[in-house]
Amino acid sequence: MSKNKKTNNKSKVIIPIAVIALLFLGIGVGMGYFKKNLYTVMKVPDFELTDQNNKKITNRDMLGKVYLVEFFFSKCPTICPVMNTNMKAIQNQINDPNFGIISISIDPVNDTPQALKEHAQRIGAQSPNWHFLTGDRTYIGNLADQFNIYVGDKEDEGESLNHSGMIALVDQEGNIRCRYNKENMPILYYSGLNYEDPEGKTPKLTGRYHPDREILIEDIKKLLK
Repeated sequence: MSKNKKTNNKSKVIIPIAVIALLFLGIGVGMGYFKKNLYTVMKVPDFELTDQNNKKITNRDMLGKVYLVEFFFSKCPTICPVMNTNMKAIQNQINDPNFGIISISIDPVNDTPQALKEHAQRIGAQSPNWHFLTGDRTYIGNLADQFNIYVGDKEDEGESLNHSGMIALVDQEGNIRCRYNKENMPILYYSGLNYEDPEGKTPKLTGRYHPDREILIEDIKKLLK
């Protein structure tokens, strides 16, 4: 075999190997990107509601802060205490003046500013940026629709106080953000619930696992950098 033919054969072997190596490098970089970067879901909907201190709070007031948004009500006997507990744990872990929480009541008839102030004190909400908001129920229902977070129909007596345990993460520019799952798909919202398994597959009120709380803390810290 001539020297030129040997050289050509080597080139044919080396080129595919190089292509495969670049492919795997690209996959590795892509995976790193999904792990480090957060997806932009949409702009946070405009809102204006009254907090526990009788102060009007709007989405514009929250610009410059990383914050969470949840829908709840103070007399809720099921998932709300769990969500509040997880929010409090996040509050204590982050402890940053540029971090806040927006807790919007879906039961404004009972959740007056005074009632929400007592609720905030009862659960240990210490951050001045944790706002418990109340207002018109129809407005709040429409706002939940804009967030794409489920809240029961006000006109349906059996459903009116039902709601999702999902939490929105908002960045300092007012964008709803989220991380990617293992399949590199955006999760859109985080769960405020507890689970009986560390993977977060089976929700349970008394569950000792809260995987989304942990990843929320990680992602809040990313946005605060």
